[in-house]
Amino acid sequence: MSSAAEQEAVAGSVAAEEGRPAVLNGARGRAPGVPVRPGAPVPLGARFRVGPDGVAGTNFALWAGGAEAVELCLFDERGKETRAKLTELTHEIWHGFVPGVMPGQRYGYRVHGRWDPWTGARWNPAKLLLDPYARAVDGDFTLPPEVYGHVRDWPQQHVADTVRDERDSAPYVPKGVVVHDDAPDDEWQDDRRPKTPWADSVIYELHVRGFTRLHPGIPEELRGTYAGLAHPAAIEHLVKLGVTAVELLPVHQFAHEDHLLRRGLRNYWGYNSIGYFAPHAGYAASGTTGQQVGEFRRMVRALHAAGIEVILDVVYNHTAEAGELGPTLSLKGVDNRGYYRLQADARRYADYTGCGNTLHVVQPQVLRLITDSLRYWVTEMGVDGFRFDLAAALARSMHDVDMLSPFLAVIAQDPVLRRVKLIAEPWDVGSGGYQVGAFPPLWTEWNDRYRDAVRDFWRGALPDVRDLGYRLSGSSDLYAWGGRRPYASVNFVTAHDGFTLRDLVSYEHKHNEANGEGNRDGSNDNRSWNCGAEGGTDDEDVLALRRRQLRNLLSTLLLSTGVPMLVAGDEMGRTQRGNNNAYCQDNEISWLDWGLLEEPGWKALFELTSRLIALRHRHPVLRRRAFFSGRPHSADGLRDLAWFTARGTEMTEADWYAPAATLGMYLSGRDIPGRDERGAQILDDSFLVVLHTGHRPVDFVLPGTPWARRYEVVVDTSREEQAREPGAEHPAGTEITVPERTVLLLRVTG
Repeated sequence: MSSAAEQEAVAGSVAAEEGRPAVLNGARGRAPGVPVRPGAPVPLGARFRVGPDGVAGTNFALWAGGAEAVELCLFDERGKETRAKLTELTHEIWHGFVPGVMPGQRYGYRVHGRWDPWTGARWNPAKLLLDPYARAVDGDFTLPPEVYGHVRDWPQQHVADTVRDERDSAPYVPKGVVVHDDAPDDEWQDDRRPKTPWADSVIYELHVRGFTRLHPGIPEELRGTYAGLAHPAAIEHLVKLGVTAVELLPVHQFAHEDHLLRRGLRNYWGYNSIGYFAPHAGYAASGTTGQQVGEFRRMVRALHAAGIEVILDVVYNHTAEAGELGPTLSLKGVDNRGYYRLQADARRYADYTGCGNTLHVVQPQVLRLITDSLRYWVTEMGVDGFRFDLAAALARSMHDVDMLSPFLAVIAQDPVLRRVKLIAEPWDVGSGGYQVGAFPPLWTEWNDRYRDAVRDFWRGALPDVRDLGYRLSGSSDLYAWGGRRPYASVNFVTAHDGFTLRDLVSYEHKHNEANGEGNRDGSNDNRSWNCGAEGGTDDEDVLALRRRQLRNLLSTLLLSTGVPMLVAGDEMGRTQRGNNNAYCQDNEISWLDWGLLEEPGWKALFELTSRLIALRHRHPVLRRRAFFSGRPHSADGLRDLAWFTARGTEMTEADWYAPAATLGMYLSGRDIPGRDERGAQILDDSFLVVLHTGHRPVDFVLPGTPWARRYEVVVDTSREEQAREPGAEHPAGTEITVPERTVLLLRVTG
């Protein structure tokens, strides 16, 4: 039987069972219920305006390249639907202007066309579709059978995705909302962007809901919302800590996966986007019929006023519609073949993301969707940059990752986007997807090689000094090409995905039972050490060692060259109880416990973190804008960077290629390239960083001339409480005892 004949037989069979005719092709629609003027094909989306004749209304424009007809569906407060056909078609864009449609109006689309999954065509007008350009979304996705374009419970599951479901999905899906595009002057126009240089940045990854949900200083009705993050109590913590940017886990409208809803869980992280222009309605305190837009803008303005930039973690690599067995919510029903990468068997989706589908970024309309979305968040919502989830999937041309891909080329020449902060997660799950160090200038990258080397060093699985040395000094082996700088490396030890910092020193195995997946989810490669006991313990020696290890990890991160990224709560000992994949835990497992700051040990950790960030801000030698050369820059033979053994001698090539439990890193403040804003040479103190991961103390000889004559201890992680006054001074050439598992920061004083 041919695929077309098989399709006809299957569709006829399900139709006969349900007592209705099979519908494979053609358009079924209603007569227009409202008058529609021709309108304009640009801009895409729903845009409220007043026409030249003084008539107010909304222009609707939807790209649906292969569609046969498009219906605009308007919903009143009771959910009653009124349909209007969009009869104008310009360059594959269906459009019309509807007088009298005002901001706050809820709407969606029904798109008609062929049902032929064998060729990738999945049009189904029974399914109400979210406008890909919707600026606000009202309602939530619950994923009953009615929202699937195919008959989900079809007895022959191997062909279930080929049988079109004729049930109406409108009662079960959220609606787009028409919003007023112009923000009031008192809401937005006085905003001032911090414009923090990359080299001066300290990034703080946080979840809007989790960061504020339990904060005692935030009114209860604002906790877990954009307004909560804008509250002075939340911003006060960020300012005291000293971070320059918050990187928000996804705030684009997202949906919860069916397998989570069936287990009574929800997608907490939000890496399941379905609306690239809409702030996630679940984080709004003020309302969901457009109010979330203004609330988000006010949050951005409040953070900017405190000198803090806003970076969005964005998920343009896939959507919440999953694969052929996933729901039909938006793009799949607008033009499945136009938006998604399909396999040679067009029933199936190419999946470079592990989430069922991959956006086909080579297609012009997909590039337009992504870049229009990015520009919108910059120009109209005020954000300062983006971290691109699985960015390698966006950089694929037809199949392979290509650093000359259309996506990267479009970003590089865009006059708006090339000026904001661009961070790549430089990998995906497909073949050849690991691309750390390969992204072009303008881009910075999450550097997982930094994460792995630092974790290995402090757990005692010693990497070669060479590997650790490159990571501590900016990873020039990865980034010193094409004009890239040390700040191309976003250094991190933890991220949202994986153990928290406290769990990294408390667990050697993941404990994800609460996720309901038999502890099979989450990474098994954690590179962690529990300090002698798995999880909770009353052993004071173990607890003290864990706190010391946290001080070591944070000190290493904040004294390394590159851009440090902290995860919210790591500065005060947040735990997820060993869960290293808490993507579905919208509860105390993921939320910040602000009571930790009342405990002396965790308060001391916060104070050390704040002090280290302040040191970075004061000392340009710790945030260099150019790579170290390692060569002498003066007659005395002093180099800008040098490595020392515990004997106080410079490392030989043999030392460089061997593991070591102890090393010294000398940073010269006399040889910093570049000039300050006034054109003067940049001069700073010089520092010696001593890292010792051995389980016993070690005698360390302080390097003598020409490196220094005296040293002053600035940070000593063997101490719970850090002295604020000047520390002990030691003459150069003397032997000092470095306690076990300790970082020492010494300033050259002569």
